[in-house]
Amino acid sequence: MTNKNAYTDNSFFSSDLKTILHSKRANIYYLSHCRVMQKDGRVLYLTEDDKANQYFNIPIANTTSILLGTGTSITNAAMRLLSQAGVLVGFCGGGGTPLFMGSEKEIFIEWLTPQSEYRPTEYIQGWMSWWFDDDKRLQAAQIMQLARIEFLRSVWQRDKDFKQHGFDSQQPDIASLLDTHQSQIVVQDNVMHLLQLEARLTKALYKLAAQNTNYSGFTRDHDGLDKANGFLNHGNYLAYGLGATTAWVLGIPHGFAVMHGKTRRGALVFDIADIVKDALVLPLSFICASENLSEQEFRQECLNYFTQYKALDEMFEVVKGLALKTDWEI
Repeated sequence: MTNKNAYTDNSFFSSDLKTILHSKRANIYYLSHCRVMQKDGRVLYLTEDDKANQYFNIPIANTTSILLGTGTSITNAAMRLLSQAGVLVGFCGGGGTPLFMGSEKEIFIEWLTPQSEYRPTEYIQGWMSWWFDDDKRLQAAQIMQLARIEFLRSVWQRDKDFKQHGFDSQQPDIASLLDTHQSQIVVQDNVMHLLQLEARLTKALYKLAAQNTNYSGFTRDHDGLDKANGFLNHGNYLAYGLGATTAWVLGIPHGFAVMHGKTRRGALVFDIADIVKDALVLPLSFICASENLSEQEFRQECLNYFTQYKALDEMFEVVKGLALKTDWEI
């Protein structure tokens, strides 16, 4: 008698999927209190209610990453299909705030990357051709910071909702802040000074955001219980998922960072995520907190903005440009 659920009946090759570049994929999923499984060659998640179980399909060919929150489980067969489709899977805490691989100061998400080494070699080879040169590594960090400023300028200049809340890069005070910071990036002579410069800009942007949204008394605290701090944590980790996707797809190990330190775990992910965090996550966190939106509503806003402003595309273009860079004059 033939078993319809036999492994061979549902097996397939990744080439069977319609290939969508990771930079063009539209979906990031956060799932909680459900079971992720494989059925008839598809990946589904099953929710339970009082009356019946409900199945929902996950379009894995158009998905970059999946966050598994509290109360979730995933089958071996589902992981096999997700791996073949190149989907990153991460385990996290409730509401998307990661709890795994924690330390006293930082909390990291635990990402499980598809174990395929059939990825491009040109980007890691290009990256390593200059990474051991301190001067070029500093210049790469400066280029990423300049890209961060330009992306922020572009988004804040174009987005009507942001501009209504005072996030307008053409306003004199904001334009002056960005111009000053941009001019200082290229004159920093080491990464530590560049990190300090970045911290000063972020602090100024927090102050500006708190003023624009009447969110008085704000202090950045990763363990803070207020909504703005919680949304910042949540949105940043979504950006880290995009950063991890970018590095993995291009075949560049997360340890080869240019700014966040040679020994910090996952440091390159933080470098890449920084390109979009201030432009998108920061204003959305304060706007949604001031409007008392739920965590789910905030998450959906983040994902919508990541798609609308092609955040993943921006990350890919910057990292690919650095990996293949030959002219090191900024």
